[in-house]
Amino acid sequence: MNEDFFDVEVRSISRESNCVLSLQLEHPLGDDLPEWDAGSHIDVLLPNGLLRQYSLCSVRTDRSVWRLGILREPEGRGGSAYVHDLLRPGTKIQVRGPRNNFVLAPADSYVFIAGGIGITPVLPMIREAAERGIPWRLVYLGRSRSSMAFLDEIEALGGDIHIHADDESGFYPLAELLAEQDAATHVYACGPGPLLNVIQSIADGWEDPGRFHCERFAATGDAPAIPDGGSSAFVVELADGTEVPVGADESILQALEAAGLSPLNSCREGICGTCETPVLDGEIDHRDSLLSDAERAAGDTMMICVSRCKGRRLLLDL
Repeated sequence: MNEDFFDVEVRSISRESNCVLSLQLEHPLGDDLPEWDAGSHIDVLLPNGLLRQYSLCSVRTDRSVWRLGILREPEGRGGSAYVHDLLRPGTKIQVRGPRNNFVLAPADSYVFIAGGIGITPVLPMIREAAERGIPWRLVYLGRSRSSMAFLDEIEALGGDIHIHADDESGFYPLAELLAEQDAATHVYACGPGPLLNVIQSIADGWEDPGRFHCERFAATGDAPAIPDGGSSAFVVELADGTEVPVGADESILQALEAAGLSPLNSCREGICGTCETPVLDGEIDHRDSLLSDAERAAGDTMMICVSRCKGRRLLLDL
């Protein structure tokens, strides 16, 4: 296993709603776990071989334990089903990280919008804002209260909190909420794609759209359907000199797997960062939903599950 991974033990498993479990993870020897910032997630290698990403939602200052909130996804690929049906306290699993693609930027005030399991990265952000003495407001949206995790914990925070269940109150007036915010307020949102798309469409009209920050669970669909130079085949060369042809109708990841290699990967949609790979030479056709404009312009890394080559050859440090 990659040396970046290390063992943790499942201390306990708790039911947080009718569709969410929380895992408490600890170091097998009782050591402190690595430090992390609000918005961070870890890669979790489950005993069934699946690799998944979950946001940390515990108290940052308590390094004896990490907590994850995991939604059962009926249409998922088996990760959440394994956790809900088969994982038991005492099991050792391997994790990597933490990493943070959803950093809490300095601001005069915050509005946090969480949809469903999107509450997990938001909870530590709320605590951090409170610790800093920065005004904040939380709008937590769900289909029903029975589906919403950590409600008691959230309501105990005692801040400006609005819990909104669709089956009680219909759809939440997001446009009205966002219209009330001044230019010094940053909006952080995590949740289902349709929710984030609505907020993004509103934020695009702001003088400073950069005040909106979100973390997605699925790709936006905004990436181009074909590479800039057309749907062309190309060759990937690895650092050891191995050459792997990539067909016009397959991803780099698929081509590498077909060649007998096993690069780490998870979402296969360019949103999680697990398959991020250094690029030593070649022009990249970026299609992910994760890298910043500056990172894309640097041209030294790519998500091999979706991004391609603009030319005929890429040299990867793999």
